[in-house]
Amino acid sequence: MDGSNCELSVMSGCFYLDHVGDVLLTRNQHGLSWKCLDSSDCEGTTCLGIGSWENTETEIKFSDIYAVEFDSYGLVHSPKSGLGHAKECFRKRLLTIQQMYRFTVHGFQTSPKEPCLWKLAAFTFGHMDLQTCQSWMDQLNYTFIKEVERPRNLLVFVHPKSGKASGLKIWETVSKIFIRAKVNTKVIVTERAGHAFDVMASIQNKELHSYDGIIAVGGDGFFNEVLNGYLLSRLKVPLPPSPSDSFSTVQSRGSSSVPESGGDAAHESDQKEHFPLLHDSVQEVMNFRTVNESCQGTEDPEHPFSGERPRFGLIPAGSTDAIVICTTGARDPVTSALHIILGRKLFLDAMQVVRWKTTPTSTIEPFIRYAASFAGYGFYGDVISESEKYRWMGPKRYDYVGTKVFLKHRSYEAEVMFEEAENVKALPHTRSKTWPFRSTTRTEKILCRAKCSVCSSKADDGNITRACQEKARWCRTRGRFLSIGAAVMSNRNERAPDGLVVDAHLSDGFLHLILIKDCSRPKYLWHLTELAKKGGEPLNFEFVEYHKTRAFTFTSIGEAESVWNLDGEIFEAHHLSAQVLRGLIPLFASGPEV
Repeated sequence: MDGSNCELSVMSGCFYLDHVGDVLLTRNQHGLSWKCLDSSDCEGTTCLGIGSWENTETEIKFSDIYAVEFDSYGLVHSPKSGLGHAKECFRKRLLTIQQMYRFTVHGFQTSPKEPCLWKLAAFTFGHMDLQTCQSWMDQLNYTFIKEVERPRNLLVFVHPKSGKASGLKIWETVSKIFIRAKVNTKVIVTERAGHAFDVMASIQNKELHSYDGIIAVGGDGFFNEVLNGYLLSRLKVPLPPSPSDSFSTVQSRGSSSVPESGGDAAHESDQKEHFPLLHDSVQEVMNFRTVNESCQGTEDPEHPFSGERPRFGLIPAGSTDAIVICTTGARDPVTSALHIILGRKLFLDAMQVVRWKTTPTSTIEPFIRYAASFAGYGFYGDVISESEKYRWMGPKRYDYVGTKVFLKHRSYEAEVMFEEAENVKALPHTRSKTWPFRSTTRTEKILCRAKCSVCSSKADDGNITRACQEKARWCRTRGRFLSIGAAVMSNRNERAPDGLVVDAHLSDGFLHLILIKDCSRPKYLWHLTELAKKGGEPLNFEFVEYHKTRAFTFTSIGEAESVWNLDGEIFEAHHLSAQVLRGLIPLFASGPEV
């Protein structure tokens, strides 16, 4: 083996790679690489028959290795029979070399067709000298010790009845990967609704500080429960801003609007006393929203994560698993487990939702919840409410109940006010075919991907600099709606492959407000059909209003009322306010690959 005086010395040596043959193994600053010896006799890469991929890896980065194990003394295997000439190349050597000291490098592989799906891969290297194997083991383990982003201790909540009641089975499968990676886990299997919330709300800060992350094995609703248990007992931020006499109001597309007149100083002072959402709190909230990675909201002073919040992780076991699909690109427990073990990290926006008992001017203490993916009223609320009766059906209940709700075709009277996002950069539009009931313009879309430039933009980016402006412009729309939705992310899932808003980003500081005005069943069915297909245009209808905003308010003004659906959880509210909190949630994920 050769060495150098650089920070991470280059090492190389001859090893026998299981199922391959003799290779020259090299360790450099970025990872391990190997090449087949006697390559002139083995037709290029046909020697490297590792795993089940046709295009076999000949290198692996340190960032893609999750464990290295010493396998003691044992057998090595010949190249697989499907390799043809490669098997013949090593036939004579295998007759004399049958047992060696071995160590195995555990990582993952992807395929060009499915770059987001990570499959486990193991590379076993053999050598006749024990000291050589041990030296390589020590060097590799030292490299991983320096990976400070990788967790060592995790608190894991498992929902045994989530989705198809497969939460425990899924955890039993992926727990072996955590054990191999030497990640300690404290596992809590929930026994009732709200169990995880109660544990997170009551856990002592000293114990919480001992964990590098909090993992939920379940669906989006279960993740919401864990997240709220943590945030509600620790995070204190100003409440969402709401329109006042001092805000200018503009007319919303296709809606009626009544401009509000400005009041005098005495009236404004009186409003401040009874209205907790005016100027002072607005400025604080705006400052809080514009910070990515470190919130300026006030946390519990005794809380150990002041300045750096714990990372959350989600292993999919639910009915839709939209959060996992949007953040990893695959609805796969093994892929999510590897994102956690390897310490991948991104930040998610969150929506703070405040329920007021009567009106925004009420002095009654508000009820606060947080959502990581979506809040929906009307159709979405009716589906989640009525589906509770059919939990025994598993995920199929959503198709059954969704059909029932669609046939009932209920609409609800409401007033929605939203903050106009003045600094959203205008994107070029292209003309589309003119169809009945459809819009004639189409906006170019920038999708959210790993290392997304939109999500990683700084607080001084043009999209978010209006943070401290007191005179934000608000729009009002009032009427009958089949559904009202606010998406934090695209919410891609198996029923909606592009999600509700295909170009919504994970951490851009915006909510995506979707208002479906009352229309005929055929029109609404057309909208839902576009939503359910790849490349559809569900927002390109005249009866659909779509707005990017940082905050909105909702008031039910009719006799009939629906409920809100917050990440799959029921939330009743006659009046609510909501705002986006940019980069609030650190998550074990790296975003979907292209």
